[in-house]
Amino acid sequence: MMTHRYILAVGALILGALAASPASSGVKGALDRAIRLSVEVAAPVEEVWRAWTTDAGVRTFFAPGSHIEARVDGAYDIYFFPENPPGQRGAEGMRVLIVDAPRYLAFTWNAPPSIPTVRGQRTMVTVYLQPIGEERTRVHLRHMGWGVGDDWDQAYDYFTRTWGDVVLKRLVHSFEHGPVDWSSPPALGETD
Repeated sequence: MMTHRYILAVGALILGALAASPASSGVKGALDRAIRLSVEVAAPVEEVWRAWTTDAGVRTFFAPGSHIEARVDGAYDIYFFPENPPGQRGAEGMRVLIVDAPRYLAFTWNAPPSIPTVRGQRTMVTVYLQPIGEERTRVHLRHMGWGVGDDWDQAYDYFTRTWGDVVLKRLVHSFEHGPVDWSSPPALGETD
């Protein structure tokens, strides 16, 4: 029986071969494209790890609802609209790909319902936590696996803004000022 690690390894080999192929010039651009962001958080790495890998932690900055199983092939569902019907709550059906506590996490991700042509596809988000002394952590987020075309461009632009201006800012805010109050969250892009 094939394991997820085996499938990921085979996928990486295929992507590497495509990137090296001169006939794949359109695909190579998509393979090279990744959102790369980082922020510094006023908390030890173990606390930041719990923020990304537990339901209680995720609800302090990411979304008001979730279902997190911090193990390989566990759920990584983030419910931005937990009251909505299934399929319209947020990032549903996402899976954890890599868990290397307390430093490295990878999970699948999908486009928002407003981009239905690519919502059924999966991209990958990696979160790497780098300790800076005992009380600070640098969070490196990378989002990759983008396809080619206008709808993929729209999803890429959406997440470039959302990860940087909302999610990571709220993560920093949650450690400096306390958890997000989901009954009255800060406006998008505003955390102070």
